[in-house]
Amino acid sequence: MTDANTDVNNIMTEKMATFGVHFGARRSRRHPSARNAVFGVKNDIDIIDLEKTNSVLDKAKEFVASLAKSGKQLLLVGNKAEARGIIAEEAVRAGLPFVALRWIGGTFTNFDEIRKRIDYLQNIKEQSKKGEMGRYTKRERGKFTKEVKDLERLFGGIAEMKQMPGAIFVIDSDHEKTAVMEAKKIGIPVLGFASTDCDLNMLDFAIIGNDKSVPSISLITKEIVGAYTYGRN
Repeated sequence: MTDANTDVNNIMTEKMATFGVHFGARRSRRHPSARNAVFGVKNDIDIIDLEKTNSVLDKAKEFVASLAKSGKQLLLVGNKAEARGIIAEEAVRAGLPFVALRWIGGTFTNFDEIRKRIDYLQNIKEQSKKGEMGRYTKRERGKFTKEVKDLERLFGGIAEMKQMPGAIFVIDSDHEKTAVMEAKKIGIPVLGFASTDCDLNMLDFAIIGNDKSVPSISLITKEIVGAYTYGRN
């Protein structure tokens, strides 16, 4: 059994290397918290110890699987250009809430007000679906159309998030610092795929790797979402 587990771990480690997960940030930008995650340095670029990354990834997957079993949601957050498409695609595929444009300050710490804006959006959409917009003037309908477009961009990914998620998964914890700090403030566990230039102390599960590469981000995100889906099913 141990040999089988070792084989699986080796395969995953090799896969991560193929996808370039082992490339970290420049040595000069390394955060002190990432020191133990670095295997070596090549051309001033940190080379990440993928065995350690894989170990934390396994623990993170176990956690999200148990989260799914308990019926709690996992919120995916990735607003940088390299992550947006992946986060949105994987979230929609798994039926999970997501933020893939811009984190709105207060999404957690002022959730009731955010929820009111989402309810307003859904109310307008429901009226439109029922053909009730005819009672408004052309100018009012134009105003509603613009509001729906703006609110969809900002809150469309969390429209079905009726309560606080059980945890969040972020790409690049430094880039998503506001989301991470809000989650920590109210006690929501944070899983993060983060490079060696991030403060890993802010994460409950720090999956260390190349958070600036689309293939790398895609691989880790699919592993996390896949574990959640497995736990739910």
